[in-house]
Amino acid sequence: MVMLTIPVDLSFLKEISLREMMFFFGCLALIFLVKWVILFVLNRFSSVWITQHVAPLIRSLLNWISFYGTILLFLFTFSKKKWLFTPFYESKGVGISLFLIIVVFLVITFASRLARAFTTHIMPYFYDEFQIGSGMRYTFDRLIYYTMMVVALVISFRMVGLSIGKFGLLFSALGIGVGFGIRNVAANFVSGIIILFERPIEVGEFVEIEGKVGRIQTIKLRSTDVIVDKEGTLVVPNQYFIEQIIKSRSGSTIMADVKLEVKYGVDNERIADLLIKTMKEKVIPMDGVLPAPEPNVRYTKLDSDHLDLLVEVPVVDLEAKLDIENKMRQIIAKLIYEHGMELKESEETEKTSNPRWKPDT
Repeated sequence: MVMLTIPVDLSFLKEISLREMMFFFGCLALIFLVKWVILFVLNRFSSVWITQHVAPLIRSLLNWISFYGTILLFLFTFSKKKWLFTPFYESKGVGISLFLIIVVFLVITFASRLARAFTTHIMPYFYDEFQIGSGMRYTFDRLIYYTMMVVALVISFRMVGLSIGKFGLLFSALGIGVGFGIRNVAANFVSGIIILFERPIEVGEFVEIEGKVGRIQTIKLRSTDVIVDKEGTLVVPNQYFIEQIIKSRSGSTIMADVKLEVKYGVDNERIADLLIKTMKEKVIPMDGVLPAPEPNVRYTKLDSDHLDLLVEVPVVDLEAKLDIENKMRQIIAKLIYEHGMELKESEETEKTSNPRWKPDT
């Protein structure tokens, strides 16, 4: 077996003296020690108001100082070393050195942190002053972040000697070849921009997707994250929200519902009255159930041999919906057994010729 090895040039380590290493790590330890002392004092002796309003800003500022202080300390300590500025890759007169990579990294990360800090600590005061809703706030935050990142990328390209015009020609040429392959990505990207500006859906809104009700958590340029209680997160392409009919559940009452398939020949009005009476007596007093509107029984479908009934009870939220539906099924199962109601038999029951299902007691 032949092993391929890639030679690594470590000769630059010979240029680093013990004094420089001790200076670098000593100052680095001092930075983090000061950060730890400030955080300790802040957590131990701060008032409630400072902990809630000032402490998050101070922690963010300390993280900035420790992160960028480490990088600037590295550049300052080894600023006279040739290996820091010697290009290890050159193309068309443009040399890429370790110093250039560090500076580009600083610009991009600084823009990202600055955008997040600005939208987290500064913009909320303007939003509250002008009474801007949560959906529009999210749109402004995303636009500010993307704008600052684009500016940072342009500055970074200019610093390494790359022309934006060359990238435009390159992307135009590639677009012809891979346009069909990425058309769905492009469609989702454009749909994300439409959602951010037009706002047909907003962060925090409850929507129904393929029979599942969830809350919109994040709207990104390509996809949207929808949290479904006890089922995880749905990552939905943005194009889906533009092209499909989406049912919004934010403005309507959330209903816990249980479907029954009742055979023809039984007294449907009697069944409906029993169900409504039982829901009022045993379900309405439960935690998580709303007193209004009253429980309801709807006839939703006429089939060849049975009638579909839907028992509905108003609940406070999605978490309560799943719990109340589970309890409703138990109560309805007991009611069916006690009153001898006949439901539509499943295919497996018909094959095995079981006379009637009997719940555990």
